[in-house]
Amino acid sequence: MAIAGVILFAKSIKLTTKFTSALDIPVEFIEKNVKLRGRLCHITEKGLEVEHVPISLPFLSSLQRKWQSNGVLLVRLAGVELTPNAVVWLQEELKPAEMMWFQLLGREDLVLDCLILVNKGRFFSVCLNEEILRQGLGKTTRIEGLHHDSPLYWKLHKRLLQAELKALKKNKGIWKEESYFEKLRDHISNNKFVQKLKQFANWLRIHI
Repeated sequence: MAIAGVILFAKSIKLTTKFTSALDIPVEFIEKNVKLRGRLCHITEKGLEVEHVPISLPFLSSLQRKWQSNGVLLVRLAGVELTPNAVVWLQEELKPAEMMWFQLLGREDLVLDCLILVNKGRFFSVCLNEEILRQGLGKTTRIEGLHHDSPLYWKLHKRLLQAELKALKKNKGIWKEESYFEKLRDHISNNKFVQKLKQFANWLRIHI
């Protein structure tokens, strides 16, 4: 019983440890695709900078605060290639210091590839990876960190493709087709005869 208690305590210490670097996260956490809680700090083109908020135990809370160090994790939206507009959208949609959950899928040096979940109301959460694709603000890519032939890989990849397909069907974001008038305007502006007329008009303004 005493040994079992020590093992359980050791596991709880891992769950209550604040990770300030991707390298600090145990390999088994990533292999088991553990979900961690975090607080948004900053949004960059490379991903989200998130402060890890570990599980708090009543009898360890005071000690936890003493042990915890400062630092943020760089979390990348797994399976999604972001556009510049996606970064702007994230900055508009996410609140400063917003709480979120990130499910570990892979690690590349100091970057974590994750599914990122944000609560919207008491009973509803949004997966940012899917929402970015639904808005037409990114494209699906390989999910780094997962084996290509694993059931989880294809389950998640299917979800991402379905989200991307919704944006494609609705012509949203990068999938928005140019209107007839936009195409006509571009065709006229690129027409050689029109360009020569513009050059002639400029010449007249200078010499007359």
